[in-house]
Amino acid sequence: MKAPLTGVVTPLLTPYEHDLSIAESLYLDHAAFCLERGAHYLSPFGTTGEATSNTMSERMTMLERLVTSDTALPRQLMPGTGLCNIEDTVTLTRHAADLGCAAAMVLPPFFYPPGDDGLYRYYAQLIETLGDKAPRIILYNIPQNTGVPISPALSARLNEAFPEHVVAYKDSSGDWNNTAAVIRAAPRLSVFPASETLLAKAMVLGAGGCISASCNSNITAIRAMYEAVRNGDQSAADRLQPGLETHRKAAQQEGLIGGLKSLAAHRSNDRRWLNLRPPHMNADPAAGPRLATTLPR
Repeated sequence: MKAPLTGVVTPLLTPYEHDLSIAESLYLDHAAFCLERGAHYLSPFGTTGEATSNTMSERMTMLERLVTSDTALPRQLMPGTGLCNIEDTVTLTRHAADLGCAAAMVLPPFFYPPGDDGLYRYYAQLIETLGDKAPRIILYNIPQNTGVPISPALSARLNEAFPEHVVAYKDSSGDWNNTAAVIRAAPRLSVFPASETLLAKAMVLGAGGCISASCNSNITAIRAMYEAVRNGDQSAADRLQPGLETHRKAAQQEGLIGGLKSLAAHRSNDRRWLNLRPPHMNADPAAGPRLATTLPR
């Protein structure tokens, strides 16, 4: 059995040229920056990366570029691969597995409300279709966007049925009670809250780390919190917590994706970072300087 997935994960922002094609060099530079500053893994094309606004071809091409450019090792990548239809999800997940990625982060199908049995069928069919090529799967719970919660009971059921494949759970619900319930219901899953503000208390319960949008901007401090908790350094964790909360709250108030892109534009002096694909509006240039004041010095 492979070691559990643990650590801090950056769900990469996706920069766009002014014609809204992916800004490849900027993307690769940002990925390298996150790894150099402390990320254990990168998760391309999750919610923060505007995944559903990108084509399958774009997503596969950029994943390949991360690997072939030596920006990231395959074992450092956990791409998002979940789509509404099972065939496209199989295609993206097989592609990630063929590249040797550490795991695939799989959204539930998010148009029809399937219930636990329908979701079980979806994930089971994904794994059974891929067979021996199936990678490790991170269940991705973000019900405020999908309308489809992945319950603690379903998480435990999938982990019990596919213990070598369903190994982790990203909780973007913002509901601490749900995070704690998944940890209790499925103790063999590595649970990753989507906010670093919950990292310390989640790890105390047995969580694996966090997959947080603000790892794009504050990765060094978030990695320091992970190490402090892992090493039992409560005083260091207590010192770090207020700063993590201040920056995260400010980023959320600025719209999170748009705010973080504006901050990237401010730090790099590259206005391409202000571009978002529809249905998002472009980032507010004034948000970046405001957010910069909330980062550790």
